[in-house]
Amino acid sequence: MANSKEFDVATQTTGYRRGSVKDIEEKQRMGKGADLDLPTYDDAERQGSEVAALSGMRDNTHRKLKARHIQLIGIGGTIGTALYVQIGRGLLNGGPGSLFIAFSMWCSIVLCVTLCMAEMVTYLPISSPFIRFAGRYVDEAFGFAAGWNFFVFEAILVPFELTACNVIIHYWSDAVPAGGIIAIVLVLYAVINVMAVKWYGETEFWAALGKILLIIGLILYTFVTMLGGNPLGDRYGFRYWQDPGSFAELYYEGSLGRFLGFLQCLILASFTIAGPDYVSMAAGEAENPRVVMPKAFNAVFYRLTTFFVLGSLCVGIVVPYNDPELTAAFENEEPGAAASPYVVSMNRLRVRVLPDIVNALVLASAFSAGNSYMYCASRSLFGLALEGKAPKFLTRTTRNGVPIYCVLVVVAISLLAFLQVSSGSATVLEWFVNLITASQLINFSVTCCTFLFWRRALRAQSISPDSLPYKSIWQPGAAYAGMISTAVMAVVGGYTVFLPGQWNVPTFLFSYFMIGMFPILYFGWKLIKKTKVRNPHEVDLKGEVAEIDEYTRNFVPTPPRNAFDKWFNIIFGG
Repeated sequence: MANSKEFDVATQTTGYRRGSVKDIEEKQRMGKGADLDLPTYDDAERQGSEVAALSGMRDNTHRKLKARHIQLIGIGGTIGTALYVQIGRGLLNGGPGSLFIAFSMWCSIVLCVTLCMAEMVTYLPISSPFIRFAGRYVDEAFGFAAGWNFFVFEAILVPFELTACNVIIHYWSDAVPAGGIIAIVLVLYAVINVMAVKWYGETEFWAALGKILLIIGLILYTFVTMLGGNPLGDRYGFRYWQDPGSFAELYYEGSLGRFLGFLQCLILASFTIAGPDYVSMAAGEAENPRVVMPKAFNAVFYRLTTFFVLGSLCVGIVVPYNDPELTAAFENEEPGAAASPYVVSMNRLRVRVLPDIVNALVLASAFSAGNSYMYCASRSLFGLALEGKAPKFLTRTTRNGVPIYCVLVVVAISLLAFLQVSSGSATVLEWFVNLITASQLINFSVTCCTFLFWRRALRAQSISPDSLPYKSIWQPGAAYAGMISTAVMAVVGGYTVFLPGQWNVPTFLFSYFMIGMFPILYFGWKLIKKTKVRNPHEVDLKGEVAEIDEYTRNFVPTPPRNAFDKWFNIIFGG
């Protein structure tokens, strides 16, 4: 038997259950050793070389993320300031009815994308999966364009949340300059992300729990206050849906104005609601992914639907869309947490202390979201490097399995947050939102397209979807619906610049930059590498699958260390 250090290094590359010789011998004494058939160092090294041969590089990340980490990363990564602050702009533009309908509709589109991603990722849970799938199942050039688009999307989300952290902190005091706050938060992100992935997972787990408690608390606040449980004793109910009304007019009067207001809410929903991509990015570092990932994908959609649909409903209940304080907050060049409809509502009802508590939790939410985005951005860049679509040095990892150079690249891009030192925070936030929205929609469309090619390859190679670890429902209809809807919204997202008197060059560039860049990346790589669309009969559906199958058969869950671990395993499917 190899020594524990050699065994750990070898199993990092194959995805096998890691552990020291002492751990293995302990399992054997417990009567589990006979059927474990754990690999020797030579076996693991040989199979690790096979994996490396497929990709040209070796994946040295560690499977240290537990079920509870995966669940909360998927939820926490999508709940940032947009749900608490930016949603107020949607209320101003479209009114409570448009906001609620738009968020409800977009959740169904996210479900379509989730179904596509869940089936592919559960079958082959590897690092940066849906990016690498685009190259394996469709075209190498398609994977190249998709990977760099996703990396830009995640990387720009970090300075977005850095900017948000700054404006929220300035709600209380301007004593610390913007540059100082950005620098402090950025250093904290870097420190957390260069530690072992299990510490990142633990940090994100507790931060995401805070986000969930916040949104639940705000939903309860809405229910209690609308029934009269407030200092004014005002039983306001759905009053604001009647006065000033359910649908606001935007740019034009009448039906056209109300439609444009709804469209603006739909665009906001397409920016705000996400989820499956964050779960999938952690697949390569998840323990027992064949069991954990399906539960995570199923749970994330239902929980996010609850948070976002109910959240959009609550926002329209607690404050009217024409509230002067809310309007002034978004017209201000430095909108902070004071722009949150919930804070505006608390001020209207003369609720004391609670606004400061909400602001503090919103700050924690923004910090957690930025931390999650840095993780996803670094892992997407790592996946590109593994596939030879980014410089080779980016595949280097620390002994804890962290792709250190990828993290440093994301930190460097995050310096864009310092733009707000010279430009207003509201302007910078709007630029980032426009760029991020288009990139996210392209990601979703790519995922659905990749799924259709994946199913085509399964048919060509006589592999029944019923034999897969996870078979998604409503296919291929869900994939077509998701692909078309997200592609259309990506183009429509920046429509306002084409309205009379609304032309703005920065807005146009940030709205359509990635839409124009994606085909350039695709055809550029195609010309350079002379790639072709994959023949369904030649698509590689076996790479790394044997290793994942072996890992799943040999996986031995770690017993709960205490009562908390036991409860978490029950709640989160561990």
